[in-house]
Amino acid sequence: MKFEYYKKLVDMMFTPDGNGGVLQRYDTVDPKTVNPLVLAYIGDAYFHLFVRGRILSYEQSKIHVLHQFSAQIVSAVWQDKAYRAIEHLLTPEEIGVYKRGRNAKSHAPRSASVAQYHSSTGFEALLGYLYLMERNERLYELSEASFQVISKAMMTEIAEKKMESCYDKGKTT
Repeated sequence: MKFEYYKKLVDMMFTPDGNGGVLQRYDTVDPKTVNPLVLAYIGDAYFHLFVRGRILSYEQSKIHVLHQFSAQIVSAVWQDKAYRAIEHLLTPEEIGVYKRGRNAKSHAPRSASVAQYHSSTGFEALLGYLYLMERNERLYELSEASFQVISKAMMTEIAEKKMESCYDKGKTT
């Protein structure tokens, strides 16, 4: 984005409405027409908050541990795995929203493959769509199912690493 355009957007963002408030540019948000990357932006925020609330069931005092686990859970790698596991639960409409997000042009980070990143973007777009459509029960259902998939897979991975570590220690002695 060019700096001049960015500056124009910033200037328009919080225009006074003449009554001491801020002028809104839009009266409504139609999730069916919102840019899929905007849906993913909302879905990412929702899933972060959902996960942070969920992991309080396991830890309530160590902020570093809470942050470490929540950051890992909401990573593109784990969201991709979650999506694959819950895909069979989705309606055709939800799969369509996922595909809109997955196919949106974006740049993948180094921590995940391009395919994983696009898949996680689709997953987040789906959550953002459900949030903006106020389908809260369905949003919670899919978020909880995803959390269960991720937490079980993480536990399996941790157990496998412990076994490898024990095996490696046994080999050297």
